[in-house]
Amino acid sequence: MEEFLAEVFEAGDESALLDEIMQIYGQDILQLVFSYVKNKTVAEDLTQEIFVKCYQALPSYKKQAKVRTWLWRIASNHCKDYLKSWYFRSVQAAGDEQQEFAASENIEDTMIQRDEDQELAAAVMELPVKYREVIYLYYFQELSIKDISDIAGLSQGTIKTRMRRAKSILKDRLEGMKDGK
Repeated sequence: MEEFLAEVFEAGDESALLDEIMQIYGQDILQLVFSYVKNKTVAEDLTQEIFVKCYQALPSYKKQAKVRTWLWRIASNHCKDYLKSWYFRSVQAAGDEQQEFAASENIEDTMIQRDEDQELAAAVMELPVKYREVIYLYYFQELSIKDISDIAGLSQGTIKTRMRRAKSILKDRLEGMKDGK
């Protein structure tokens, strides 16, 4: 995939390259953004803004990192900027309810498994952003610690520490849910 993107990049057609990047990574970026903002509509808007940033940054892409890592870093930074923004902290639309992406489920899935999956997803979404980010990138996007380190701009040791802390928080919350039932 990276080789194909490199060929398109060498051809110099930036809009074809952006189309290809959006086709390949669009859904993943949307899910990543949703993991930060917990709102489908906002996630869709931010995803569009991220691809605009990507298009503007294409001429400065130096190929030092994989396209995926480069794009995830743009997305991650954009989400963090949004979460720090005055708009996010001050403006709250009345009646805005959090929406979740519907995951496709097989008919054979049992109700117990769905409940456990929902509890886990809810627990992950309740984590502070710095922990939610590493859990999402590692387990849902299957990125390596090194790639997450590159995306977040943090050392691998910090990423590992955040992973341990996030797992500990999740374990406590999930055990608390089971004890409370």
